[in-house]
Amino acid sequence: MTRVPRPSAARLDNLSLRDQLRVDRLPLRALQMMVGLTGFGFSLALLLESGLGGAPWDVLHTALADRLGLTVGTLSVSVSFVVLLLFLPLRERIGIGTIANAIWVGVSIDLGMLVLPEAGGIPLGVTMMLLAVVLNGISGAVYIGAQLGAGPRDGLMTGLGRLLNRPVGPVRIVLEVIVLITGTLLGGPLGVGTVVYALGLGPIIQLTLPHVTIPVRTVNGRAVPAPARTVSEPSPGAQPR
Repeated sequence: MTRVPRPSAARLDNLSLRDQLRVDRLPLRALQMMVGLTGFGFSLALLLESGLGGAPWDVLHTALADRLGLTVGTLSVSVSFVVLLLFLPLRERIGIGTIANAIWVGVSIDLGMLVLPEAGGIPLGVTMMLLAVVLNGISGAVYIGAQLGAGPRDGLMTGLGRLLNRPVGPVRIVLEVIVLITGTLLGGPLGVGTVVYALGLGPIIQLTLPHVTIPVRTVNGRAVPAPARTVSEPSPGAQPR
């Protein structure tokens, strides 16, 4: 009896910016990246509008936005570029997706906040919260699967992990906790949605990623041999931001 193989772990290639510009199926990758980033930002707005909390970084973004009289998306973009400044001492690569992520997620958040209504009660709020987490995880996998570079916050995670010689999982958790505590102390929207988001995002990305990853076959027209790249999966705490 023939056994049907299960989807294998998604192979994620850490391409330089130069290789990203020469990778196979670049237009398709760029389209998939933008679809993923749009859904990602929209889902973050959906979670905020549920009234049950926000993603850890958005707890901070919302608190700062309220204090400065700006939009959440504007603060998301601003914080992203502050994080990108840390790429230089950490010697992290900045890719096509890194810049696109820094800008477009914030724009998508503001567009989502503009068109989405606030939840009028607990049942609708819970529904919006659950839809937001599922959409966020799927959109995150779609963006990651395009293989055009890590988001600013993921780059910060990997850079600090390398600098401190520590696994990226614990480093990401510490970062998220620091950001969350800071945002909460500043009056950000901490809630049950924050917890559901933190627990549910990783597994959804992990389940979706093998089905949406575009494999890297050629760079500059030359085939990429399998042993030349490392195999990796996103940690349960990883986010494409």
